Amino acid sequence: MEPVTLRTARLELSIPTLDDVDAITTAAQDPEVPRWTTLPSPYTREHAEDFVAKAAGWWDEQSELTWGIRREGAWIGMIGLHRVSPGGAAEIGFWMSAPARGHGYLSEAARAVIDFGFAEPLALARIEWRAVAGNIASARTARSLGFRYEGMLRQGLSDIRGRHDGWIAGILPTDDRAPQPWPILTD
Repeated sequence: MEPVTLRTARLELSIPTLDDVDAITTAAQDPEVPRWTTLPSPYTREHAEDFVAKAAGWWDEQSELTWGIRREGAWIGMIGLHRVSPGGAAEIGFWMSAPARGHGYLSEAARAVIDFGFAEPLALARIEWRAVAGNIASARTARSLGFRYEGMLRQGLSDIRGRHDGWIAGILPTDDRAPQPWPILTD
């Protein structure tokens, strides 16, 4: 599949490029990024270069569709659909640079990605969200997008640091996307 560019009122989502490597590398130095994602720590420029090179291949394979989130031409975050199974399911994943957090950019980008995932040619039946238990910021974002909390995956997530309990939620194309109560969130 050829990479697809998505546009929202304030953002452009497009395949990450070598022009994004410095911004990605700098943003990945924030200790909150490797704490909640599978990014290695320490994260080097070579990691970012490898990631950008792999992203094009993932689009070709249609296994992972990854977008850099840009505001006024500057890279501010990453979002993607992982383990894509057209007509089946995919998992949404995302992270933002520290200065871009708290402005609603992530929710705006995620809505565009969800719309894309449920439309042709993917026509996904389900999009899942997963996070290491305790990642309240990610859970709040997923809830705001209409994901329904489905439970705890005991030791269900793993990365180079080991196994972790994880939260899981899902959204279907027929869901109204209104925020639902989540037992793990009190606000």
